[in-house]
Amino acid sequence: MGRITKAVVKFRILILILAAGFVIAGGAFGGDVAEHLRGGTSVPAIGESAEALEQATEQFGIQPPNLVVMAGSDSAAVSDPAVARAGLALTQRLAGEADLVDVYSYWTTPAPALVSTDGRQALIIARVTGEQGAAITRAVTLAEELERADGAFRVRVGGPLIVSHELTETIDRDLRLAEMVVIPLTLLALVVAFGAVVAAGVPLVVGIVAVLAAYVSLKTLTQITDIHIFALNLTTALGFGLAIDYSLFLVRRFREELPRQASTEAALIRTMKTAGETIAVSAATLIGSMAALLIFPHMFLRSFGLAGITVVTGAALGALLVVPALLSVLGPRINRFAVRKVAVGEPDGGRWYRFSHRVMRRPGMVLVAVTGFLLALLLPFLGLVPGAVDDRALPEDNRARAFNDTVRDLFATKEAQPIAVVVPDTGEPAAARTAVTDYAVRLSAIPNVARVDALTGSFVDGRRAFPPNALSQRFADETGTWLSVALDVEPLGSDGERVVQDIRALDAPFEVLVGGDSASVVDAKSAIASRLVPAIVVVVLVNFAILFWAFRSFLVPVKAIILNTLSLTAVFGLMVWVFQDGHLAGLLGFTPTGVLEATTPILMFCVAFGLSIDYEVFVISRVKEEYDNGFDTREAVARGLQRSAGVITTAAALMAIVFLGVATSSVSLIKMFGAGLAIAVLVDAMVIRSTLLPALMVLMGRGNWWPGRRPSRRPVIPADRGPTDDAAPNRGMAGIR
Repeated sequence: MGRITKAVVKFRILILILAAGFVIAGGAFGGDVAEHLRGGTSVPAIGESAEALEQATEQFGIQPPNLVVMAGSDSAAVSDPAVARAGLALTQRLAGEADLVDVYSYWTTPAPALVSTDGRQALIIARVTGEQGAAITRAVTLAEELERADGAFRVRVGGPLIVSHELTETIDRDLRLAEMVVIPLTLLALVVAFGAVVAAGVPLVVGIVAVLAAYVSLKTLTQITDIHIFALNLTTALGFGLAIDYSLFLVRRFREELPRQASTEAALIRTMKTAGETIAVSAATLIGSMAALLIFPHMFLRSFGLAGITVVTGAALGALLVVPALLSVLGPRINRFAVRKVAVGEPDGGRWYRFSHRVMRRPGMVLVAVTGFLLALLLPFLGLVPGAVDDRALPEDNRARAFNDTVRDLFATKEAQPIAVVVPDTGEPAAARTAVTDYAVRLSAIPNVARVDALTGSFVDGRRAFPPNALSQRFADETGTWLSVALDVEPLGSDGERVVQDIRALDAPFEVLVGGDSASVVDAKSAIASRLVPAIVVVVLVNFAILFWAFRSFLVPVKAIILNTLSLTAVFGLMVWVFQDGHLAGLLGFTPTGVLEATTPILMFCVAFGLSIDYEVFVISRVKEEYDNGFDTREAVARGLQRSAGVITTAAALMAIVFLGVATSSVSLIKMFGAGLAIAVLVDAMVIRSTLLPALMVLMGRGNWWPGRRPSRRPVIPADRGPTDDAAPNRGMAGIR
């Protein structure tokens, strides 16, 4: 790190010019990143549902519908001759569009489920072909054209493509608004913390660079793979928050070293060989945690994993290259434009020192009390109902959400998200139609199945309700067939999953593949369950290895893993209590659906666990420095907390501001991520590190450092002993003073 810092000092002007150029180019290149991300709430097909989709596409040329048109008159029934003529004409017009296929409606397939309960509205179902971006653009254009028409026959347009468009627009707009609030608040908090405008400006500048780096990395990743729109807010906030925190540690340490060292360069080298190397270790642990998300086949989780790794790397590089370059140029001017007097460093015997001694007087009692409290907060998590988000993640006044709410209220079935039962080979043609009819009859008798459409007609409640018509031919080719199963419950809810399980358990006369959104949820949850333990093992082992390498201690990483897990109990419990069960929904402004997105716990675990390790490294490194300086465990812990707790609390508060900015999003899933991570950071910094950490360390005593550090020619982070860099002996891992 010393050699790297000397190179940064030598080329500081070039580095700053390149950083400025990156800001300009990054803003131009990444400004439209939201348009390149994949939207939607539907769960990607995995396992059998993916096989069903692939087979249906290749053999029958069909895919799930993605456009829903609701048409009718407020004053006449859909069966009224004038309304029926207009409805049939609209259906035929849409069927004639080059990029619309599989178009059907009540006026071509007179199923009662396609008519509203008041008899005045009917549905037209269709699929827009092409790549998702082009399909969304076409759907939005078509919606504007159809809804613009005046007259008694009124048309409204919705469906998955419109939901995807609205999610993208809402998330992008929320992000811009959050940035307008978070950046000024962060600057204000930094000015209060540092007492000087210039010192406060350095972390903010690097944070803005990190945001642009997040935009660029996300857009670059979209050229390689699909990245979900939900990754935008969280990874941008993560990059900004980490850049702020890392820069905060560096600037604080640099200001402390300036009066101690002979020159600006010496102060900077000491800063980077202590705080800088600690940041490198912390970033490595967080990257290792994010990498565990790549184990899962879910595009949603892989998006966060890939984007998270790139933005953490960008934040660390910004802190380790741009910050020292800025500090080298500023030197003592880092303290310019002081607005209040702030003590540099933490005096011995301060409030954190006294508080830690109070904790360590009764460590067993503190350990039991705080652990019991955190485990009590976990209790609601035992009632977790994993599922998937739908359009209700959007605010109630959103056009796509309002359309779907109207359809929910007026129509009994969910026509836009049917379950597809694919039969690649029906066997003997002569017996196939009879077998299909028998199978469709039994499918239609399954609870919560509203209707089954098949080659031989439409089936409701265990009987054939309508004979086959011209559109029925789309359900078969020369060798196979498929059946469309419409539900009368939410397809992405637990009732929809139960229908999939009932269909798969039903004895079929041929080999079948069950697909559709409901089946995708079932298969996605199964994939998560099968990979959950390996992912947790990866997170634990990577963090254990890095911390063992850094501290040469067995118990330090074990303790860190235990404490980090405890810090997540409050987050997991509150996620279920608030966002699944709906407590505080009115206050926070979201609609509870009774389920929690199935990927949320593992995503929250990886991100929050990595952030907690960050703070663990900063505290333990400072405690280890004091221990190496000759203090016993009790005194080393007290002095280490006194010198690190203040800056860590400030860093946690800044990170919480960033995540609470994310929590202002009007999309409920993004709101949950922001609120959950803000709580995780605050609980970890203000509860775990201030109470459980000193209690455990004093109980373990000298065992904290077992088996002890072996002699090393090049320590991870040298202790801060002596006034100059050359005078510092190789005593171990130092922290942030």
